[in-house]
Parts: sequence; structure tokens; C-alpha cells
Amino acid sequence: MHDFILALLGGAMIGLAAVLLMATNGSIMGISGIASRLLPPVAEDWKWRLAFLAGVVLAPVLMLQVSGTKPMVQISNSLPLLIVGGFVMGFGTVFGNGCTSGHGVCGLSRFSVRSIIATGVFMLSAFATVFITRHVIGA
Repeated sequence: MHDFILALLGGAMIGLAAVLLMATNGSIMGISGIASRLLPPVAEDWKWRLAFLAGVVLAPVLMLQVSGTKPMVQISNSLPLLIVGGFVMGFGTVFGNGCTSGHGVCGLSRFSVRSIIATGVFMLSAFATVFITRHVIGA
């Protein structure tokens, strides 16, 4: 039950952050877009982008303070596979003009057809990846 409450609270906070960012800045809360505009040429609104990413990085520290437990992170694949996955993910965010947070959280809530399709592709790709790595490769 404790994990359910934390997940519910986390989801509500993500939704609230997306609404607040859209209401105050008119910006979509997509991590790839926020982070990419911190690279040259740096966007004029870099300060809020840096603060947002700092919040993402510091969130586990806050969770540790509030709940007394660290978020469980388990990486079970090899380093080469993780590197390939990172490049594929990076290509996908550029090709799809956004990431899972931008399309999945913000785009779906705005009933964006492009985001509905992109999120469907993300999910199907995730299902296929899990199936292949668990049942075909045996990772």
C-alpha cells in the first residue's frame, strides 16, 4: 500500500508540474525539449530549464528525506546494450519530435493525434523490447 501511495503522489506531482509549466510558461513538460535547449545555442529561458532539470536530479534526495527510503533503481543489462539503447532513444526523441514525457503526459492530455500515435509507438516498442530481451536474448 505504501508503494501505491508514493506512486499516486508521484503521478499527481508530475501532472501538477505539467499543468503549472503550461500555465506559467506555455511550455510542454518534455524532458528532451527542456534539456536540448540547454545545449548550444542555449535558449534565452535557460534558467528555468536548468532549475527544472536540477529538480529532476534532486527528487530522489527529497524522497529519501520524506520517506526514509531511496528509489530502487535496477540496471540489469550490459553496458554496450545500454549505450545502444541510449542512442536509439535519442534518435527516437528527435525523429518523434519529443519524448515520452512530452507526448505521453502533455500530448495525450491535450488529445494531440501526433502524441497519441507517438505514445502508442513508444509503448509497442517497450513491449517488444521487454519480450525480446527476456524471451529471445535471455537477458
